[in-house]
Amino acid sequence: MKDLTPLRNIGIIAHIDAGKTTTTERILYYTGVNYSIGEVDDGTATTDWMPQEQERGITITSAATTVHWNLNDNDYQINIIDTPGHVDFTVEVERSLRVLDGSIVIFCGVAGVQPQSETVWRQADKYRVPRICYINKLDRPGADFFKVIHQIKDKLGATPIPIQLPIFENDTFDGIIDLISLKAIYWDLNNYPDGSVYTYKDIPEHLKSLADEYRSNLLETISELDDDIMSKFFNDPNSITNEEILKNLRKGTLSLKFTPVLCGSSLQNIGVQPLIDAVINYLPSPADIGIVEGINPKTGEKTVRKISDDEPLSALIFKVINDPYVGRIAFTRLYSGVISQGDMLYNSRLDKKERAARLFHIHANKQIKIDSFSAGDIAAIVGLKDSTTGDTLCDNAHPIAFESIHFPDPVISIAIEAKYQKDIAKMVESLQKIADEDPSLWIKTDEETGQIILNGMGELHLDIVADRLAREYNIECNLGRPQVNYREGIIGKTTHREIYKKQFGGKGKYAELEFELSGNSFDSVGLNFENLLGKAVSKDIISAIEKGFRSAMQNGVIAGYTVLNAHVRLLDVVTHPVDSDALSFEIAASIAFKEACKNLKIVLLEPIMRLEIISPIEYIGEITSDITRRRGEILNIEGEDVYQVIRAEAPLAELFGYVTILRSLSSGRASVNMEFKRYAVCPDPIAEEVIFKTKGIKVNF
Repeated sequence: MKDLTPLRNIGIIAHIDAGKTTTTERILYYTGVNYSIGEVDDGTATTDWMPQEQERGITITSAATTVHWNLNDNDYQINIIDTPGHVDFTVEVERSLRVLDGSIVIFCGVAGVQPQSETVWRQADKYRVPRICYINKLDRPGADFFKVIHQIKDKLGATPIPIQLPIFENDTFDGIIDLISLKAIYWDLNNYPDGSVYTYKDIPEHLKSLADEYRSNLLETISELDDDIMSKFFNDPNSITNEEILKNLRKGTLSLKFTPVLCGSSLQNIGVQPLIDAVINYLPSPADIGIVEGINPKTGEKTVRKISDDEPLSALIFKVINDPYVGRIAFTRLYSGVISQGDMLYNSRLDKKERAARLFHIHANKQIKIDSFSAGDIAAIVGLKDSTTGDTLCDNAHPIAFESIHFPDPVISIAIEAKYQKDIAKMVESLQKIADEDPSLWIKTDEETGQIILNGMGELHLDIVADRLAREYNIECNLGRPQVNYREGIIGKTTHREIYKKQFGGKGKYAELEFELSGNSFDSVGLNFENLLGKAVSKDIISAIEKGFRSAMQNGVIAGYTVLNAHVRLLDVVTHPVDSDALSFEIAASIAFKEACKNLKIVLLEPIMRLEIISPIEYIGEITSDITRRRGEILNIEGEDVYQVIRAEAPLAELFGYVTILRSLSSGRASVNMEFKRYAVCPDPIAEEVIFKTKGIKVNF
């Protein structure tokens, strides 16, 4: 059996502009993959290969690469996924974390914990991904390592454990204190500006007491995991060996009890090599994960796989892209078994086999051909025509289905049309290819106007889609004005009985059902369906009823927007020996849902965005007044004397074009980050206006 301990599958996650890609570029350079250091600002970053990324200086799509690192004379393979930091592309973070074993979370030493920092941290919590923290940009004016430590604790609810401290000489970031070896690390940037040479020296005298304090905190924390360490800590802390410290730091990190914190400045080439060491020392290998769980799709029973070549095949597709030269590429995490070129792979969702025509390891936008890959590894498969993101590939004789990947619903939409008649069919086909790659992009056709509607996560997201149509597919398009994706919400509870009866000659349709319908909180998404009848009714009938309810929810009640929060408890089902079938109950459930809603209060819900605005203090008053005019709420204002941070919430409907507006209010000096927070009840006058525009119906609330 292959030894999996030298393998690491990690992601690099952070708020936008914290330095993810810059750090990744240094890792590629120091591991020997690249012969020069790429930079985000000049568009030469390896992992930002899309033209849109190079022009805008942001990461849009997660990029995968593989590096090797030698530590203590052992060779380690690290599969790295560099993820976007912008909230519009959070789907890339979601699907990456679903298949990764560990992650580096990067924080800006000046800005600290920002809105998207909180989002990606919650995503890592969701999938129980162990992580290490890297406080970057300590060379910047205003950087404060200890402030960020406190923010990680207070804002993220984490237990950060510094294993390094920054060294400042005359207010200049100069090096790092390693709290395990109790040595200072300095980079010889005068002679080696690429940061390739660094040395261990004695800790400066004026920092020894601080280092001793934080090392003592470190020892106390790890002592809680090991009785022997605890005994040594209270009796003779100096007797605790570095090997014992590393072992227990790793143990605590893997169990999510705490998070090691490192520091540096990737742009200045300080701190990256010890960060790579930390990936090896503290983040898990596939062997540490041990087993993965799924269900047998044929029996519905729980089943497990050991992460081993010797186990039956199991793999999860977490990303699909359409390459103009190679074709459709499925990024796949292999949990068990081996996949070789030419293998027939069983898709448990589709109940069909597809052929793995070619296999690749991926380096950004380049493919490196391989003959096979084994358990624990990440690779790309070419040749899967119908398999898509979230699908499980397995052995037909030993089927398994892993939990799929769930993505947030889009909050904004625009109408799109081809500029030239000849491009209409090509545009539709191209949009389907882009949507195949991006599950957060929904494409719908308006039944009344025939317009094609794009639904996405934000203005930037949809702008990138239009830009890709122009660049990659040579299709010029006209875009409509952005529109809010409202939702409908249920308030109250009711019980309803529906009898559906139709006669068509000799064969009829009959379905009778009784259910309780109520609204969950607006934080819930979709249908919560409870079958209280157990196995007394056939599985096909129950599935049809649930499908009917879901279909009715998609079309809404008052304005045609999706119902957000329905809770259905199925109380009774009556069938006819001849006329009842699954379709009858699906139709009945769809009708019944609309009828039951007549006895409930249905409200229009609007998406509320969370804003973090960084602005010079002289513009704070005007900015806060403007937010208030936009129906926003100021949550708090904090910061230093020169720059302050405004945290607020405001409806998405009031924020279109806000980046330009903010630039005008602050003479171009303020910046804003926005992300979806929640849905809230739309005020009656605005709801009335929206419904009238959508349906042409006058509503009196």
